[in-house]
Amino acid sequence: MNYIISASTDVGNIKNTNQDSFNAKLISTKQGKMVFAVLCDGMGGLSKGEVASTTVVKAFGKWAETRLPELSENEITDSDIRNDWVQIVTDFNEKIKSYGKKSGISLGTTVTAILITNRRYYIINVGDTRAYQITDSVQVLTKDQTVVAREVELGNITEEEAKTDPRRSVLLQCIGASDVVYPDMFFGDTAQNAVYMLCSDGFRHEISEQEIYQYLQPDVMLDSDGMKFNMDKLIKINKQRQERDNITVLSIRTF
Repeated sequence: MNYIISASTDVGNIKNTNQDSFNAKLISTKQGKMVFAVLCDGMGGLSKGEVASTTVVKAFGKWAETRLPELSENEITDSDIRNDWVQIVTDFNEKIKSYGKKSGISLGTTVTAILITNRRYYIINVGDTRAYQITDSVQVLTKDQTVVAREVELGNITEEEAKTDPRRSVLLQCIGASDVVYPDMFFGDTAQNAVYMLCSDGFRHEISEQEIYQYLQPDVMLDSDGMKFNMDKLIKINKQRQERDNITVLSIRTF
């Protein structure tokens, strides 16, 4: 399996600071080439959200640099990834809470991280950043930890109502602002000739799934420059439609 990686971010129309943080890297291991990527959205409206998001991105990046090569000495298991990543989230929930308490500020962050190997993908998610798989259709791989997602699941509101519900950005939990964080984990078989996309919620509110497919499906995502051009186009459309949040998108093309 080979990979192409590209990313784009924008402060958006309203905010003075971009509280989104991300990192992506191609890693050569004894198990073959892998891609690790992580995206965090610092909490809108909370002070120093960029501190929280950057801190968690760095923690996961350190894991990819130090721990992943150790795991790759043997076949990686779902439980290996689950145990390591849940521990990172648990540790940094406490560290960020402690920092906020000492500093007298409120801060927090979402996280979506993905490891893609030639056999399997592994995802952790807290909050409402998302991971997608795009092949001949668009599939959301994560589950939003939001009030409106829970209301849809309970049958209290419809998917259409959720799109305009004023609570759509209210999280059920986030790293640094929850007593205990319960991350969701997702695992699956890696698809060849696919696009794996991570995004902050600011990227997806004002565009449709059909537009995501039009600009990000594998047949038009053939090189890093072209991938960035297409992602920038969707960011521009979001801003034209008055998206108010920071906007970040990261894509990995498998081939």
